[in-house]
Amino acid sequence: MSRNAAISRARSHLDSGDFETVLSRLVAIPSESQNPERTDQIAEYLDELRCMLEELGCDCQLLTAAGAHFLYAERIEDTAMLTVLGYGHGDVVRGMDESWAAGMSPWRLAKLNDRWYGRGVADNKGQHAINIASLRAVLETRGRLGFNLKYLVEMGEEVDSPGLRELCTTQQQLLRADLFIASDGPRLSERRPTIFLGSRGCVTFDISINARESAYHSGNWGGLLSDPAIQLAHALATIVSPTGRILVPEWLPSALPDSVRMVLADCVVDGGPGGPEIDPAWGEPGLTPAEQVYGWCSFDVLAMSCGNPGAPVNAIPPSTWARCQLRFVVGVDYEDILPALRRHFAKSGLGMVQVTPSPDDGVFLATRLDPEGPWAGWAQASIARTTQKLPAILPNFAGSLPNDIFANVLDLPTLWIPHAYPGCRQHAAGEHLPIGLAREALEIMAGLYWDLGEPDTLPSAPTMN
Repeated sequence: MSRNAAISRARSHLDSGDFETVLSRLVAIPSESQNPERTDQIAEYLDELRCMLEELGCDCQLLTAAGAHFLYAERIEDTAMLTVLGYGHGDVVRGMDESWAAGMSPWRLAKLNDRWYGRGVADNKGQHAINIASLRAVLETRGRLGFNLKYLVEMGEEVDSPGLRELCTTQQQLLRADLFIASDGPRLSERRPTIFLGSRGCVTFDISINARESAYHSGNWGGLLSDPAIQLAHALATIVSPTGRILVPEWLPSALPDSVRMVLADCVVDGGPGGPEIDPAWGEPGLTPAEQVYGWCSFDVLAMSCGNPGAPVNAIPPSTWARCQLRFVVGVDYEDILPALRRHFAKSGLGMVQVTPSPDDGVFLATRLDPEGPWAGWAQASIARTTQKLPAILPNFAGSLPNDIFANVLDLPTLWIPHAYPGCRQHAAGEHLPIGLAREALEIMAGLYWDLGEPDTLPSAPTMN
């Protein structure tokens, strides 16, 4: 019975082909939360996960909140022990069946060039399957986990996690724990293990100008009627500089904390083969690429329209529209983001610009566990011991996750250990997971879960649950 034996057992689960069999079974379930016709498949996936967690000796139950369904599992070994809450989402984006390479299907696991292909192998089926397999390896090696396990699986993360906040609010006692550990998103790079401690917040909104009810001939009325497209262009130019620097002061933190700057000092943003080249002059001056994407805020225009782009006519359009997005970090007041923009437009003489929340997207709040806190250092040491590599610590994920629910509603320190990489093509055709990365991830999580069962090595004594 040893830590190395548990790691070896986790690795053997992959090398024997057993993990591939499990992953193939999960990928074959088309659990598209964006597709209203997949309700049966959503239920099927939860039943599959229930069987996997029951094999760990967990008691499982289905929970419902705001019409959404969740699987909750727990294995309580001793109420005096550390309690860990795990999480994963079994839903996926649409398969995009017609866009995959010839002979491939999003719902059939394929192995090519030491990679597994299929919808969900990276986001998020492969990631929580790795964690469950690693828990199993520790349990089979030690005969017990050495800590209490609670696990929550949702089926709506890809549609902004409906019901998750309500569930965690009403079930705080059931979900009470000492530590949150989950896996989602990509590593900093394929070969470097990574820990991130929270996520950037995200708000999506529309800006629009409705000048009049109809278009008018540009020859007869040009120069007499305001052009909404020109006004919108000027409005956008007041939000960001020509090099992407945000110009709305309320949208930025007061400073980049020293602790964030320190952990990002050795982090290199690398999308890997096929990834885009970074534009070095874009964004906030004086920040490294890592500081820009993991420590600062970014604004982007996702779509915009005016007139008829497919068939322009000689007329001044009556209206224009753009969908915009701000990703923000801790230190930005979410509730003031849109009011601040309205004030900004008014001061710029652009009061005709309307600002409205996007009806299609939810809101994620910014969270960040202290990079100098005890749990970050503990996790880094555990992963380094397993891999002989120094993992990157990211103060927060560049994208957005419902981490604020776990951090703020459940009041938990949050550790995310991702098992994908930036070039995995999640949300696109050709989603894949490098098999070598999966093998290392199994080793990492087996070592991490083993260490959670060694109370003398933990950064603080567990609370009573």
